[in-house]
Amino acid sequence: MTKPLKILKQYWGHKAFRGSQEKIVKAVLNNQDVLALMPTAGGKSICYQIPALMREGICIVVSPLVALIEDQVNQLKNRGIKAIALTGGLSYDELIKQLDNCTYGKYKFLYLSPERLQQTMVRERIAEMPVNLIAVDEAHCISQWGHDFRPAYLHCSLLRDLKPEVNIIALTATATKLVSSDIVTNLKFNNSFQRSNITYEVISDENKLLRLYELCDSVLKSGLVYVRTRRSTVELATYLKKKGLTADYFHGGLPKNEKEKKLQLWLNNDIRFMVATNAFGMGVDKADVELVVHYQIPDCIENYFQESGRAGRDGYPARAVLITNESEEQKTRQRFFETMPDPSFISLLYRKLNNYFQISYGEGNDQLFSFNLNAFCETYQLNNSLVYNGLQILDQYSVLSLSQSFNRRTQLQFLVGKSALISYLEKNQDIAPIVQNILRTYGGIFDFITRINSGLIAKKCKTD
Repeated sequence: MTKPLKILKQYWGHKAFRGSQEKIVKAVLNNQDVLALMPTAGGKSICYQIPALMREGICIVVSPLVALIEDQVNQLKNRGIKAIALTGGLSYDELIKQLDNCTYGKYKFLYLSPERLQQTMVRERIAEMPVNLIAVDEAHCISQWGHDFRPAYLHCSLLRDLKPEVNIIALTATATKLVSSDIVTNLKFNNSFQRSNITYEVISDENKLLRLYELCDSVLKSGLVYVRTRRSTVELATYLKKKGLTADYFHGGLPKNEKEKKLQLWLNNDIRFMVATNAFGMGVDKADVELVVHYQIPDCIENYFQESGRAGRDGYPARAVLITNESEEQKTRQRFFETMPDPSFISLLYRKLNNYFQISYGEGNDQLFSFNLNAFCETYQLNNSLVYNGLQILDQYSVLSLSQSFNRRTQLQFLVGKSALISYLEKNQDIAPIVQNILRTYGGIFDFITRINSGLIAKKCKTD
């Protein structure tokens, strides 16, 4: 550890490591994937900064807050270490310049938000960089079991795909066993996908209801059944109860007290089977789940792995089963291809964009335009998903450039109770119509962070 200590003294002025820093630095330098659980202000950043300084190339650091990123970058610059931050507000040319600096400018650290990883150009340029280490700060944001779950953090696993030969260090101050397991799984530490006690199965059966009952009836402990819609939760729970099994349903539209009651009954095994949408699972700590059934094909593999991974947390044998059939598979394929634009639609989209922005064909180079996806689709009666995917393709081939803010969805949760909210609105009546429309449109907004369509709310309120 002579050289790490030398670097520690040279840049930070310390003669020795604190706590578990030395052990973590050793593991990182041995090319191991590391989950570092350290208290706040425990010197987490040193655990990746020193190994990165000892290696040729650049360290990619994912961090959740702009303030944290800017603070880290300023501290490194003050120590004479070259670091770059890809924060919001960068123009296309500035972004290209910063990425060029990372590839050719002998920079040691690139800090970015997880949302940046959704940009095709950023991913392509990272793939070309001489990356020596990947650091994921505040890694508990990856886990749906944690209070600070941030969906964009699920994209951190893309770094493993882009640089499979580079080891990863994930850092957090707070992580339960379940959260730690999610971090290790999502970032694909070593052989983290191998949950040897879980059997993964796909069953094709035209009589899905009967097969669901047979699966649940064979279970001695508890189980989870995931469906897409609130209506399905009620229907399947009712069916299982009629068959003599103790079951209940759970979805985001239930009142908070009812959710808590249902959850407690399931945790205590008074109810053995919970039929739920994916609103169920965040923060739920139950180890003896013997069966997780997906009654429909999930929307994405990340959600499937998170949800099926809730089986067998006690280490005993468990099953994760997807029930499907030929007609459902056909509908899923159809739904997927309906949102994938063909060349003729891409051509149509490009012409409509020219009309929308009043640009002559072939002009508009390097100009910036404010763009509202919903308004554009409504103007030309186009499918939102088709347009979104078409814009992504145009961005991928550098016909246009989508800013990061385009990909950021508006999320909202009311932190105060209903009585406090009513009292507030009485004193601030100018925003009352907006709040009332949000409450009418989105159930469960007092309980969960909810994605909202700000354009839709504006239309209902007849405002901008």
